[in-house]
Amino acid sequence: MAAVTASAPTDKDLASIAEARALARRAKEAQLLLAEFSQAQVDAIVDAMAAAVTPQAEALARLAVEETGFGVVADKTQKNLFASQRVHEFIKPMKTVGVINRIEDKKVIEIAEPFGVVAAVIPSTNPTSTAIYKILISIKARCAVVMTPHPSAARCITCTADIMNEAGRRAGLPDGAIGWMKTVTLEGTQELMKAREVSVILATGGMGLVRAAYSAGKPAYGVGPGNAPCYIESSADVRKAANDILIGKSFDGGLLCSSPNSVVVDQAIEAETRRQFLDQGGYFLSAAEAETLAKQLVTPQRLPNPAFVGKSATFIAQKVGITVPANTRALIAELKGVGRDYPLSFEKLCPVLSYYIVKDWREGCERCKEILRYGGMGHTMSIHSQNDAVILEFGLHKPAYRICVNTPTTHGSIGLTTGLDPAMTLGCGGFGGNITSDNISPRHLINVKRVAYELRPATRTVPEVARVPEVPLPRAPENSPPEAISNVVLTSRIDKFLASRGLAPQASNALHEAQAPSSTAQPEKFICEDDVRQAVKDGRKLLIGERTIITPAARDAGEAARIFVHAGWPSS
Repeated sequence: MAAVTASAPTDKDLASIAEARALARRAKEAQLLLAEFSQAQVDAIVDAMAAAVTPQAEALARLAVEETGFGVVADKTQKNLFASQRVHEFIKPMKTVGVINRIEDKKVIEIAEPFGVVAAVIPSTNPTSTAIYKILISIKARCAVVMTPHPSAARCITCTADIMNEAGRRAGLPDGAIGWMKTVTLEGTQELMKAREVSVILATGGMGLVRAAYSAGKPAYGVGPGNAPCYIESSADVRKAANDILIGKSFDGGLLCSSPNSVVVDQAIEAETRRQFLDQGGYFLSAAEAETLAKQLVTPQRLPNPAFVGKSATFIAQKVGITVPANTRALIAELKGVGRDYPLSFEKLCPVLSYYIVKDWREGCERCKEILRYGGMGHTMSIHSQNDAVILEFGLHKPAYRICVNTPTTHGSIGLTTGLDPAMTLGCGGFGGNITSDNISPRHLINVKRVAYELRPATRTVPEVARVPEVPLPRAPENSPPEAISNVVLTSRIDKFLASRGLAPQASNALHEAQAPSSTAQPEKFICEDDVRQAVKDGRKLLIGERTIITPAARDAGEAARIFVHAGWPSS
């Protein structure tokens, strides 16, 4: 099979690449100056930037909605203020310069060191608020930052950066410490992330860009998809639960990745829950209406239709030909399962909820796991309950790192209504293939040097009390090596191992006879364990290339099943 080659870059691509290189060089020069600033100097700059952008919160929100077509001005204003005020209040007292801690009993002194130049990917869904947040936490950590905006939000992001840069410069910020790309292409963004002057990547955006960040060869804080389930347990305040979910789902058109995506409700309170949703603006779709919506909302690539992203429930209903009351806040589709056969069970980025009825909290627990595994691993979920024992069980066993209790996932996950660290970038940890499960703050953009004094003197000889009797070294066995394992026995053992992992081979030795990719096939961009399992089930192989992102579990399973074919290698 011939190796797959990328198309030649266009003039715009070349201009974007050149701009990325220039911005990275300027940022590195500014970084050398910024790294020598005192805590007082850094704090004065951060204070000035936050003060300058706060009065522009509504204007920037309006600009973002006009430019992208996504979301609600009032809600984007609230997000901008969250970034410029709440995040600023949280990071203001942080020590990020010089000695930040002394551990007296261990005689250890901890000293902050800036990570270096930050490459910040800014999405179109939350453009201005994310730009405000990333600039503040980067400069607080004494890290110069270069932003690459989503092309459809470049104007509002540029305006935000310009306001903050001007205020920072007046307060003493070095020239080039805040940069942003004006000619934005994927090639330029990749060049920025790979630039040797860049030390760390903050990636918020579509999965393509997040995967590119992971492939750049740099430390990266990426954000996985959400698909947050919201479980309503039988002891819950049902009225508040329904309202919380509707508030979270309709906030800024459902654009935040922690926005509610599914309702899971105990059968014992289902009738009351349904009534509360109806009373408060939920519209339950018939089976035919849900099918109509799914066909238009879900693209062949299993992504939300951009025409519906961030739009209101009434707008979406009108576009697909469904008549709903004027006060409708969310469209609700009752489903029987999760996965590819149930298109509305994925992350929807608009006011559409899937709805599941379960027998009790144990069944609800399993349903929530299914939903998280279908595109939300490690991110966020909520539980509405007055039963602390059940709440703790969810905390112990759910593959989500933010479990919001009796509050909207949208607001709770970012620290607006909870005690979590205020942030617009939410790590998904090992479950989501991220390096951290934290809400990202300046702490993640500093390294800590440690000065450690001697506590116990080193000795040249082993103390008597530590001596142990000498034991002779074991001898090599004298008998001959065991006979080689036959192919039949080896195959049987491999089959048993795969079966234990849910990858049992199909009849007729399907793992060895799986269908190879065609000569025109393109390498996969991202492969998770479910993709491997499906490929084994379908009796086909997966084509991978240098840029393919493979989760650790998927790599183990795929290599064991021998279904990976490398682009440019023979398939057998």
